[in-house]
Amino acid sequence: MRRVPLLPTVIVALAVAAMIALGLWQWLDRAPQKQAYLAQLAANPARPPIAFPRRADDRLLFRRSYAACPHPLAQRLAGAGAAGFRLIADCGDGLLVQLGTTPDPMFARRWPGGPVRGFISHAPDGRSLIGTVFDRHPQPLLLVADTPPLGLAANGRPDLASVPNNHLSYAVQWFLFAAVATVIYVLALRRRSA
Repeated sequence: MRRVPLLPTVIVALAVAAMIALGLWQWLDRAPQKQAYLAQLAANPARPPIAFPRRADDRLLFRRSYAACPHPLAQRLAGAGAAGFRLIADCGDGLLVQLGTTPDPMFARRWPGGPVRGFISHAPDGRSLIGTVFDRHPQPLLLVADTPPLGLAANGRPDLASVPNNHLSYAVQWFLFAAVATVIYVLALRRRSA
């Protein structure tokens, strides 16, 4: 029987150890952090309303909020899945307001502005997944209005299911990668010695 090659074995062992470490990190560190974060978000709608924050802070998602938008600078439509399109007003100074939804991609009615009450959510983000890796700026927030202006349908309510929680599946993936790498390397060694 041939000797086990040292350098390839060390490289595969280090790779497998790294995969196992990443799986443990996802399972023992990231998953509990996400559970605590989700518990905080679930409690946010019952907390007292706050003035809309000017800086992005994901811990405030789903929190009741209010703001004044006396003169919107611009308004645009953004995709809203099955609801069609959502009308978003840019009120300046970091305040974006999701007014309501419409199935009409040509909706053009202008909102004159005014006080808004609703809940805090993420604003649409045009960055790709890879783009977010290199651009570490937080995703902007917006105020989702409780009452839509005339001609728009009401916005959906905050949905905790919209917040991804994949850390356990990531852990399983890393453990599977480690197992597959080990099996492939053992089979390669057996074939080499045959």
